[in-house]
Amino acid sequence: MHKNMWEIRQEAESADALELYIYDTVESDGWWYDSDTSAKHFRDELAKHPNAKEITVYINSLGGSVMEGIAIYNQLKRHPAPKTVRIDGFACSIASVIAMAGDTIIMPKNTVMMIHNVWTIAIGNSKELHKAADDLETINQASRQAYLDKAGDKLSVEKLTELLDAETYLTAEQCLEYGLCDSFGDDDSTEPGADPKQRAEAAARQQLEKEQNRRREMAQAVVNCFSKKH
Repeated sequence: MHKNMWEIRQEAESADALELYIYDTVESDGWWYDSDTSAKHFRDELAKHPNAKEITVYINSLGGSVMEGIAIYNQLKRHPAPKTVRIDGFACSIASVIAMAGDTIIMPKNTVMMIHNVWTIAIGNSKELHKAADDLETINQASRQAYLDKAGDKLSVEKLTELLDAETYLTAEQCLEYGLCDSFGDDDSTEPGADPKQRAEAAARQQLEKEQNRRREMAQAVVNCFSKKH
């Protein structure tokens, strides 16, 4: 079952406007289910609407598969329609790379973007582990280019590398400074006396803890599986 993440609406000028919601982990199809955030599903849905004249992508995702996300990013970049990306909550990891496909990226001041180097779980001898590290650096270059293409002269390679190495959570204000978004939008609202940056950082810490716990669980599952086989 696919969650309906696509919506076509008719504009006054009779131009089709396609709306896409990425509100979940970006992942490939499993052997027992079809993912509604896979690159294949993305391709199939875009093919159903070849006459779309504008595309809006709404993102609230902690990220997921680099392979799927890079393909989604490139599918969006290829599409001739103007593309607007609206960050509704979090655009983390590969979800932030997908966001870079937007001609215009809008981040309300209470939203967050997280960028970091790609990671994986590797098991093997020293040569295999060294190769895994080299492979990761190659993949890093692919995602790094998406940020640089969007940011232009607002973000140097050196600064981007520093941010990626530190696994950095960025407020909307910081994203605007670095060229990773274009505006805060027209509907920003904050509680009286609240500091948007402090709220964003607190929320980011909570999400980071959840992500770290998830990674530990995945690593332990791999170790357990490997132990059973040996």
